[in-house]
Amino acid sequence: MHHPTSLIAILSAGFVLAFVLGMAAQKLRLSPLVGYLLAGVIAGPFTPGFIADQTLAPQLAEIGVILLMFGVGLHFSLDDLVAVRRHVVPGALGQIVATTAIGAGLAHALGWPPAQGVVFGLALSVNSTVVVLRAVEDRRLLETRRGRIAIGWLVVEDLAMVLVLVLLPALAGAFGGAAAAKAGGMHPVIAALAWTLVKVFAFVGMMLVVGRRAIPWALAKVAGTGQRELFTLAVLAIALGVAFGSAVLFDVSFALGAFFAGMLLNESELSHKAAADSLPLRDAFAVLFFVSVGMLFDPGILTAHPWLVLATFAIVTVGNAAVAWTLVRAMRLPKLTAATIAVSMAQIGEFSFILAALGVELHLLPTMARDLILAAALLSIILNPFLFAWLDRYQARIEALEAAAAPTVSADSDATDAADDACSVPEDIADHVLVIGYGRVGSQLAALLRQRGVPVVVVEDEGDKVAAARAQGFPAVRGNAAAGRVLEETHPERARLAIFAIPNALEAGEALARLKQELNPAISVLARAHSEAEVRHLLERGADATVLAERELAFSLAEMVMSTPPYRQMRAAG
Repeated sequence: MHHPTSLIAILSAGFVLAFVLGMAAQKLRLSPLVGYLLAGVIAGPFTPGFIADQTLAPQLAEIGVILLMFGVGLHFSLDDLVAVRRHVVPGALGQIVATTAIGAGLAHALGWPPAQGVVFGLALSVNSTVVVLRAVEDRRLLETRRGRIAIGWLVVEDLAMVLVLVLLPALAGAFGGAAAAKAGGMHPVIAALAWTLVKVFAFVGMMLVVGRRAIPWALAKVAGTGQRELFTLAVLAIALGVAFGSAVLFDVSFALGAFFAGMLLNESELSHKAAADSLPLRDAFAVLFFVSVGMLFDPGILTAHPWLVLATFAIVTVGNAAVAWTLVRAMRLPKLTAATIAVSMAQIGEFSFILAALGVELHLLPTMARDLILAAALLSIILNPFLFAWLDRYQARIEALEAAAAPTVSADSDATDAADDACSVPEDIADHVLVIGYGRVGSQLAALLRQRGVPVVVVEDEGDKVAAARAQGFPAVRGNAAAGRVLEETHPERARLAIFAIPNALEAGEALARLKQELNPAISVLARAHSEAEVRHLLERGADATVLAERELAFSLAEMVMSTPPYRQMRAAG
């Protein structure tokens, strides 16, 4: 009889529990993240029943963070980061300082030494890129100015935390912690800071000089072999290899190394294929990240110190959000941008856990502080989807007010930010055709329809393809057609026809079912399929007709064969 190893056990239990509870949360109209976190609580050491390996879980979660940050980099160019630098650098650093001071104030009220208060405050000030990225991607904000500011803000925070994590051992010595024997005054702190800055600048320089050329070149060479599995392997090797190498050689975080690898690969024409190939593993290991967070949580802290938990939770959510809002408005950015950044920053995540663990190890934090940090993190991650739901309603209200006041809106209003979200779909469009997917098939189809005088609106979730569609003069909405408000922005109630040109029949089936059942039952729908099973699936979901690509290709080739001279004569004779 085979006994499951710790790795197999944690993967099996983690995925099964996350799936069951994630589906339950979805049915209750909650974010699946809530289910993933509760799955971790169940699998953790503080609840009865199965207990997952506490050393493996964080490592698996780290893989999820690496792949997720690699994906962020694939959609976030260096130009995007440079474009928002004057907002994100002072904003992120200002938030860290302000929230650290608030956290240190709570620690002082509890009678903790100043050093413990600083570390406690730092852990409450750094936000989770994983959580924010999920919400930003779901709302298609990554291509907007406020979305780029939010992600850039988090990147600057991550860079700052890299410095903090390297400096903590020296600070522990300076403040009389566990490393006191190795320290002498502030000299080790200054030396550690200087050496860390040298390594970070060396890493960034190497990535910009060498990685900018080597990474796209290597991927292009692999793509030239035509081997799909080698290409997927190359994507994973770049993401994990650069992350690991940057951590070993330059002492930067895995996540930051992976982010830079993805950001440089974004300049390659193969970036969208790399993103698609890494997506399944990225999603799977991102789930394990949330499960591992739940495993660290001790529910007993809620009953032992409820008021301290509440105070810490308030600093993480209200404190971070208020500081972010104030800083963004002080930079004269619109209210909608301020609200987006404030909601994005109202939680803490992966760096907070690392910082708390290191603080306890160096005796710069009591164990109760770590438990408070974990409790606040878990509760804030659960709350964050509800805050983003509020943001959706706030955005709709702002856009409605600006639409009413369009003739007199000022340049400093939210219209300047909303312009980034514009989908270029005319409000008065009618009798148009929705082309979902602007790849090789969709782009040619849209061009042919326009030649025949048919108005077209494009839906596409790849940023470069959306840009190409808009460059060709097509109104285009970026996003997954199966998600939320994407189809609603195309004015489907006035459309005559929808054509699903995407190759994924399952995704097309979900989107067309919603289109037919909720948005416009009278609309005609055509869809693309690649097998008889896909044809049946699409018809069952509401398609009026399907095109089996391979069959149509065979018919076309047969007609071409029969039009050649010898066979044309045979047809005439017959």
